[in-house]
Amino acid sequence: MRFDELELSDDVLDALDAMRFGDCTPIQEQAIPIIFEGRDLIAVAQTGTGKTAAYLLPVIDMLADEPEPDAVSCIVMSPTRELAQQIDRQLEGFSYYLPISSVAIYGGTDGKEFARQQNGLKRGADVVIATPGRLIAHLQLGGINLGKVKYFILDEADRMLDMGFFDDIMQIVKHLPADRQTLMFSATMPPKIQQLAKAILNNPAEIKIAVSRPTEKIAQSACICYENQKTKVLKHIFKSMGAQKVIVFASSKLKVKDLAKALRSSNYKVGEMHSDLEQDRREEVMLDFRAGRVDILVATDIVSRGIDIDDIALVVNYDVPREAEDYVHRIGRTARAGAGGSAVTLVSEKEQKWFGSLEEFLGYEVAKQVLPESVGEVPVYNPSHGASSVGKGRGKGGDFKRSGRDRKGISHGRNGGRRPSDQTDGNKKRHTKGRGHKKPSSSSPSQEGKS
Repeated sequence: MRFDELELSDDVLDALDAMRFGDCTPIQEQAIPIIFEGRDLIAVAQTGTGKTAAYLLPVIDMLADEPEPDAVSCIVMSPTRELAQQIDRQLEGFSYYLPISSVAIYGGTDGKEFARQQNGLKRGADVVIATPGRLIAHLQLGGINLGKVKYFILDEADRMLDMGFFDDIMQIVKHLPADRQTLMFSATMPPKIQQLAKAILNNPAEIKIAVSRPTEKIAQSACICYENQKTKVLKHIFKSMGAQKVIVFASSKLKVKDLAKALRSSNYKVGEMHSDLEQDRREEVMLDFRAGRVDILVATDIVSRGIDIDDIALVVNYDVPREAEDYVHRIGRTARAGAGGSAVTLVSEKEQKWFGSLEEFLGYEVAKQVLPESVGEVPVYNPSHGASSVGKGRGKGGDFKRSGRDRKGISHGRNGGRRPSDQTDGNKKRHTKGRGHKKPSSSSPSQEGKS
């Protein structure tokens, strides 16, 4: 289905057209009509399927028709500051032709930024994108009225609960009107998500899309090696498959630091991302990676979910993830919006049993790549019994297989109402066509911007 077959206004369709979005993803096709109906929704879909656009597009379209001056109309909850920033950027692209204002609320900032966020909340941004802890901090200071919120959205709900935000979410809910529309998006549906849904949703519609399985667009493979061979194998992968727009996931921040240092010494353009970095530095690294000033991003799982970066060609698991969900989210950084991509996992002798469990979860065996003789002897893959025998790396090449409508005519009461589009202030961004606003393009949010 194409976006112009949905009941989206011309203003939204024009923005999507400028960003070269044509076809909906399954989650967008199913969720958008339900949201327009005004129903609560719980949607389960893996990372990279277009969840962000599935809720942002109908909500901003309805907000433009039902303006609530100087009031917060929509709250989007996010587990991390990085995801909150990404959602805010995507909102900016989608609402380019609409008079929608937004403010992103997250921690890791100085007092000046906190005051800017507070002012934006008090003045009433249309859409507030917030992490739970920071929004509660603002609420505790008082002077913020959430009594006119129409839409309450939880993105990456399962991760928020994993991070211990259940009580914070329930505390925020107490400040919201009972007649709001609540939308919950999650990659998984564990019991704690069902508990939260029962507590805050009212007779919700349910959507389940390809739960926790990698898209077939990702060419998955694995390299069986010893732990001390991994850096050599990684460099071989870069030589064989390219070393631009690559994310390498490692299991700890110490390993991220050591690996980044080793790659820099080999003259690779490398950035690193882990929890020891200050927020300003994180943003600088991500900006450099997006802009191509950094080719390889070595990271912990801090960027495994919810971070949308266009054109990731390759994801490498330097260490085997312990959980299947982590594997899915990591490799989901590539092959966004229907594009292709590759994911390679380095499997040491001690990690074979974990990778075997991943293959059981996937329901198929991941292709094992033949390494060149220069790597040396490597373990035989035998996940059920460990790596008791040894085989010699074969092959000199080591090639990797790449195994719209007029607003006035819309049936649910769109009347083309507009607020003054020139109202701006330093505390909230009003997304309207005009001065100082970059026109949306295909390099703006991708389909997970469509996320």
